[in-house]
Amino acid sequence: MKKSLFIPLLLTFGSCMQNPDTAMEHPFEQIFPQGEKLPEQFSQYFIGQAYLARLTADPALNCPVSNVTFEPGCRNNWHSHSGGQLLIVTAGRGYYQAQGRPARELHPGDVVEIPAGVVHWHGAAPDSWFAHLAVEANPQSNRNTWLGPVDDEQYAEATARE
Repeated sequence: MKKSLFIPLLLTFGSCMQNPDTAMEHPFEQIFPQGEKLPEQFSQYFIGQAYLARLTADPALNCPVSNVTFEPGCRNNWHSHSGGQLLIVTAGRGYYQAQGRPARELHPGDVVEIPAGVVHWHGAAPDSWFAHLAVEANPQSNRNTWLGPVDDEQYAEATARE
């Protein structure tokens, strides 16, 4: 169960792939395709609706990259990756929180480096769509460990604006 850089190449590739059949019915703009609703194997670990578009297909590259789009208020469960993960924020406003640390507000251009084994969650702000590239580090051995949901109280505390 994985969620799964040459950024200029990805940006060029992604900007050509927007599929009008899966375009959202709102003004949220992003440079990568939104993708499809998460399949059950992933959606069971999310509160709210998220979408997945795999951007890399060549297994010989050994660098899985996906665009993950979150509707407002959507977030994933607490989880960790045995090999780590990179998040590259491309659109909207969201949050990342490592267990025991304050949440970090995320904006386009932010990069989150998540070391192996760090328990965390990420998702959209309550009032904003959010998209990031999820880059799987060490994919040959990287596995997710899914934990409990980020409940409404935890989420409200993490996303409260000062």
